[in-house]
Amino acid sequence: MGGALAPKLVLEFSVEQWGRKMASMVESFPIVPVLARRQSPRLAIKVKGTILFIDPTLVVAVRAEGNSVLLQRESTSYHLRESISVLSQKLESYGFVRIHRSVLVNASFVEEIRPLSTGEYCVRIKGGKEYVATRTYKMNLKCLAESWIGTGALFSD
Repeated sequence: MGGALAPKLVLEFSVEQWGRKMASMVESFPIVPVLARRQSPRLAIKVKGTILFIDPTLVVAVRAEGNSVLLQRESTSYHLRESISVLSQKLESYGFVRIHRSVLVNASFVEEIRPLSTGEYCVRIKGGKEYVATRTYKMNLKCLAESWIGTGALFSD
């Protein structure tokens, strides 16, 4: 043992052999295909020392409150110690649009946009809650729909 090097085992695989080996490993662990096929996205959030799994498509809006955010669902809300900027990046792929420096809305819940005399916009979501979209985030409102018909002057400067 003293000073002797242990022999190294070198295995060579062809690409096909590697593919077959990986396929057999996946079959050995049945949870892997189940996780890969999961249809609904889930977010893990920490609330009062507990990790909750929520569907981001059921989140209506996110509002900044000081150095935390309020994640609002139709029936309940959660306070999270996270910045709105970080959540904006994480939720963008789920259809969230920033309409104010302190508000993100889920595009699928938006029912109406109404221009205000100040140059800002009122964004109404399902359930009647209204948020103000500031001029800074006006162009983000275009992300709320794939096509706009008869709205040529809505976003003109």
